[in-house]
Amino acid sequence: MLKKISNIGDCGIACDFGDEISKDTNKEVIKFFSFVQDSTKAKKIKGILNCTPSYNKLIINFDLEKIKSSELIQFIQKSDYSKITLPEKNKLIEIPICYDEEFALDIKTLEQKTKLNFKEITKEHLKTDFFVYMIGFVPGHPFMGDLNKKLYLNRLETPRVRVPKGSVGIVEKFCNIYTFDSPGGWNIIGKTPLELFNINKKNPSILSPGDSVQFKSITKKELLSFKNE
Repeated sequence: MLKKISNIGDCGIACDFGDEISKDTNKEVIKFFSFVQDSTKAKKIKGILNCTPSYNKLIINFDLEKIKSSELIQFIQKSDYSKITLPEKNKLIEIPICYDEEFALDIKTLEQKTKLNFKEITKEHLKTDFFVYMIGFVPGHPFMGDLNKKLYLNRLETPRVRVPKGSVGIVEKFCNIYTFDSPGGWNIIGKTPLELFNINKKNPSILSPGDSVQFKSITKKELLSFKNE
């Protein structure tokens, strides 16, 4: 349920659904996101430039020359998006992952802090049915939950300047995949050869908020010979 709307500078608003991070809350964000998109396409609202959903918020950026913040907020407050229906079943994507020590950069730290051995850690990770809460940070980069508490870890005290593309990381209840070489402070558990984002494709990002992900273990040899279709 939408709890409050706040201005972000001159050309943006934040629609806040509360502090809780859960599937139910996130589905409300996605439902509202769909409503704003549909309203824009149907020309019921003008000047919308971009909508960015997160765990529990939706950021809307708009063209100040076409619509004012007060007009947009008034439109939202008078609208009923509760009738928007989401697909019963979103995509289930299987993502290959190699847990070879060459790619599992923080496996020793994981073993030490979780008190689990390598086999137990990978077993917990593989049996998790991950829910895609949001895409962000860099293009196509997914933030997924919900890990078993056995694997909960804080961020690295000193973030890496460069995390290799394809690296799979975990922090607290979440798992992510680095779609580009980039800085990062997540605990790296393995690597996927699957290209999650390709700007040259009609649908650049394989994953979308609301999708489900399951990981499948592969060997280093399989990773090196993997071909993206």
